[in-house]
Amino acid sequence: MSLGLLDGSMSDQQRLPETDAEWRERLTDDEYHILREAGTEPRNTSELLHVDEDGRFRCAGCGQVLFESDTKFESGTGWPSFFEPAEEDAVDTRPDDGLLGTRTEVLCSNCGGHLGHVFEDGPDPTGLRYCINGLALEFDGEE
Repeated sequence: MSLGLLDGSMSDQQRLPETDAEWRERLTDDEYHILREAGTEPRNTSELLHVDEDGRFRCAGCGQVLFESDTKFESGTGWPSFFEPAEEDAVDTRPDDGLLGTRTEVLCSNCGGHLGHVFEDGPDPTGLRYCINGLALEFDGEE
C-alpha cells in the first residue's frame, strides 16, 4: 500500500492511526498482520529481497526512514537484511520470548510496528543482521 511518500504528497510526520480500525484501513491485510500482530512473511517472497539500487527503506506503516540501501546485504535467509539502521534512533528493540527461545524484536521507533528481528551474525562493521519483513518496508529509490 502506498502512503504517497514516494511522490512527495505526504510528509514523514503524517498523523498515526489511533485505533485498530484506523490501522486496518491504512494497511493491507498482510501488512497489518506483520506490523501490528508481529507476523512473519514467508521466506523468499519479498519483492524487496533483491533490491540493490540506491535508496531508502521506509516503514510501510508510517513512512519513517529505517534503513539505507548501502547497509543492505545478501544474508541467504530469505528476508531483506541490513547491518545497521539509517539512524540510531530509527528502530527500537525488545526481547521476544517465543518458541524459538529469546530473540531481539525490531520495531519502528515512530509507530511501534513490528519489523523483524536482529541477530549478532551479520557482517562488519557492526556484526549485526537486521532480518526484516519486506512487507514492513517500502523502498524509495534515488533518481
